Amino acid sequence: MFKKYIYTLFLIFIFTLFFSKLAYAIEIIIDKGVEKPIPVAIVPFGWSQAANLPPVDIAQVISNDLIRSGRFSAMEEKDMPQRPTDFDGVNFRDWRLLGMENLLIGNLAQNNQGDYDVEFRLIDVYKEKQIAGFRIPSTQVQLRRTAHEISDIIYEKLIGIRGAFATRIVYVTVNKNPDGTKRFALQVSDADGYNPQILLESNEPIMSPAWSPDGRSLAYVSFEEKNSAVYIQDIQSGARQKVASNRGINSAPGWSPDGSRLALTLSKDGNPEIYIFHIASRTLSRITENAAIDTEPVWSGDGKMLAFTSDRGGNPQIYEVPVEGGQPRRISFNGTYNAGPEYSPDSKTIAVINGDRGAYRIGLLNRATGQVTILTGSRQDESPSFAPNGHMIIYTTTGARGNALAAISVDGSVHQRLALQDGEVREPAWGPFMNR
Repeated sequence: MFKKYIYTLFLIFIFTLFFSKLAYAIEIIIDKGVEKPIPVAIVPFGWSQAANLPPVDIAQVISNDLIRSGRFSAMEEKDMPQRPTDFDGVNFRDWRLLGMENLLIGNLAQNNQGDYDVEFRLIDVYKEKQIAGFRIPSTQVQLRRTAHEISDIIYEKLIGIRGAFATRIVYVTVNKNPDGTKRFALQVSDADGYNPQILLESNEPIMSPAWSPDGRSLAYVSFEEKNSAVYIQDIQSGARQKVASNRGINSAPGWSPDGSRLALTLSKDGNPEIYIFHIASRTLSRITENAAIDTEPVWSGDGKMLAFTSDRGGNPQIYEVPVEGGQPRRISFNGTYNAGPEYSPDSKTIAVINGDRGAYRIGLLNRATGQVTILTGSRQDESPSFAPNGHMIIYTTTGARGNALAAISVDGSVHQRLALQDGEVREPAWGPFMNR
């Protein structure tokens, strides 16, 4: 299993999606939510151009976000006792009689320049007080993102954790060409699966996508020249640069928190070792030197440590080493297999693939205690990636239909399946928080 996972460079187990003009590429299905979800009513927003339909149903996008989180129970529109669009129009008694704790109302208006203003109020029904309320300027292209931003605000106010609805995910997909060969694609979409965008297509494998800290670029591995090479690509312009194409393995790029460096696995000197590539100077610093396989480097949040997978102790385990150099220290001890590290945003835990009795599941490694908490229950789970708020982990799981995306909360209370419209998918990575 170690060689199967570590040498994913040489595997063709990645799956692609044939891109069509669908509104979304992924459908998020809640398999498990919290036992007592928070009741909320998302009232249809008022619309200034009554003669025409609004370009985006803001209330529906928000409702879908909150329901998919597994932590909210949204009232159906047909059950609403009224449809107010301003605070003075709310009949609090009617909502209380229905046991509704929270109410969202708002308005969408088109201004003279053709852009939009989105106003909303989140209201505590029992206290009859506004919890949050803003006016957000937007363009038509940004309206869905604006709705996600409102969902983020609601999530933070009611759950106490910053929401991650206005973020993106990247994944690799593959589909068969008419001649039976495989077509690989690197694809980005909104966190809810809408607005899919193919950044690269190739008849050769693409793998290991990693987000830059500002969310504007991706690093990834491509075999388009018949050997592995690491690229950095600007998402908006498509411009890219090749940063590693040595003989042998060029793999597993991981960004430093400041975006100035990449940690890589290279075998240019004969053995897979961890290196740091300095983007501005295009120079390399070697971090490890061992006869074992060292791979999958990732950075801690403060940029001082690298975690990586190594079999230097006889089987795959997680090690840490200072970025400035030093002796690597083993930090995983639960089970005979721990690989694929991913630091949580606060760096207190590391998501890993933990192997036991032929099953490979997503676990959380506590850096302070060394204990691993198993989160998933499938036989073959891989590629964990934290949401930027640290509350969810996206990963791939192998089922009856092959590889698929799934997500689970770090406390195990919420479990989602992310179903593709067509094809299968691997190696997801959850993007950072984005500024407007």
